Amino acid sequence: MRQRSFWLLIGLLGLGGCIRTGADYKTPKETDQPSGWEKAADVHEARTRGFIHAGDVDTTWWQQWHDPVLNKLVERLSRDNLDIRQAATRVLQARGELKVVASEGVPSLNWAGSYTWTQQSTHGFLTLAQPAPGANLQYQQYANVGSASWDMDLFGRIRRLVEAGKARVVEQQAYARGVALGRLADLVEAYLRLRAVQAQIHLTEQHQALVRHDLALVLARQTEGAANDLEVAQARGQVEQTDSALPPLREMQAALINTIGVMLALPPRALEGELLPIRPQLDLPVSVGVGVPSSLAQRRPDIMMADARLHAATAEVGAAKAAFYPDINLAGNLGTQSLSAGDFFMPGAKYFTLGPTVNVPIFEGGRLRGTLALRKAEQQEIALAYRQTVLEAWRDVDDAITRMAQLQLRYQHIMELVRQNRKAYEAARLQYRDGAVPFLEVDRAESMLLSSQVVEAELHMQTALAAVGLYRALGGGWQTMMATTEQRMIGNHAHESQIEHQE
Repeated sequence: MRQRSFWLLIGLLGLGGCIRTGADYKTPKETDQPSGWEKAADVHEARTRGFIHAGDVDTTWWQQWHDPVLNKLVERLSRDNLDIRQAATRVLQARGELKVVASEGVPSLNWAGSYTWTQQSTHGFLTLAQPAPGANLQYQQYANVGSASWDMDLFGRIRRLVEAGKARVVEQQAYARGVALGRLADLVEAYLRLRAVQAQIHLTEQHQALVRHDLALVLARQTEGAANDLEVAQARGQVEQTDSALPPLREMQAALINTIGVMLALPPRALEGELLPIRPQLDLPVSVGVGVPSSLAQRRPDIMMADARLHAATAEVGAAKAAFYPDINLAGNLGTQSLSAGDFFMPGAKYFTLGPTVNVPIFEGGRLRGTLALRKAEQQEIALAYRQTVLEAWRDVDDAITRMAQLQLRYQHIMELVRQNRKAYEAARLQYRDGAVPFLEVDRAESMLLSSQVVEAELHMQTALAAVGLYRALGGGWQTMMATTEQRMIGNHAHESQIEHQE
């Protein structure tokens, strides 16, 4: 009989390793994805078609500007940004939750030792049996017991929950990557805006020198009787208008420097020494590789998160199904009991128990069916959200490519406009000096030149920002950003595991 029970237990152990309720997860395949990004990039201009190509996405795209200040800022961002560090702690939290869930599927061992001294009452319930005269109602008891239990998880409930926990870890890793990508793009955008504002400051200061020179010229001509009060007033108005453009630009410059500082967990004005020196605007990217639509899911953190959520929801449906089946818990105790310390380790003082406990759900008032229906509905909702995420990702890339190509075209037209306005301004100055035209023509030409130059600087920035937006949409950049962070997290995790093993 004992031998039959033993082999039955072995059979149950083997059965528990192969039964798993619920469907195994597979990432949904999108059958209606775009074949490529060619239509978005087709702007019917040969000079822009080479700007965007189907090559691999550059995961270190900010380095193509060869700006040592920007590279240093990005390096510090990956190390110091508080949002990235907070996201990394969420990964550690998910790993901790996974450990808690996984612990249900491994045997637990406990030891307990106790000593009690008892004085029985002569009038209590236990004295109804009338102890023998002179019986000692005081005694001591020593106990020592080791206990073990193991949920055999025959139908895979715990294994499905562990699978869901692993998917939650992947979800938080994808979230951390998304935060890193977002902060990277935010930093580069702020830096591009800063350099554009500084370019406008430099441009305005150059025009300050020009309009003051023009004012001096008009005043000299007035002395000679060749200019009237109207022309002097116009020249002074140009000086005041140019001077008034500087304060808001310097305000924007200070705000952008502080914005970058906050991203690096620094107090206000901490980066002024590094960023106040005016540097030229960064060159536009020569060419941008956009990859193919089918590879977007391997780079976009939001798609990774949606996929991990769906995986977890599918596993939780399997766990809900497993709750309908019996649960077997194998438990045992081994220890010693004695009324005397001298007999505590004698062979006769030992005792043990061993046996399985079978829990069979018979009536739960609809709880199990309700839980299963809830999990299935959650899975369906998350599956729809996954599809929505993929569609929006394709749209983001398509819109970003179109915006970048069109801005590139417009920027080339504005550059030509600036060249023509500069020629007009130089011609107007020469003609005014020769007395051929009134100062109003110089004023008008100068205003048009300054306006077009400001637009040129703005469009230069917008085109560079469009490149950043395209890389954000393509999911490029977090790979390098998170390399150091994830390695640090892996090291911390290994160190914690070593400490736990020592304990």
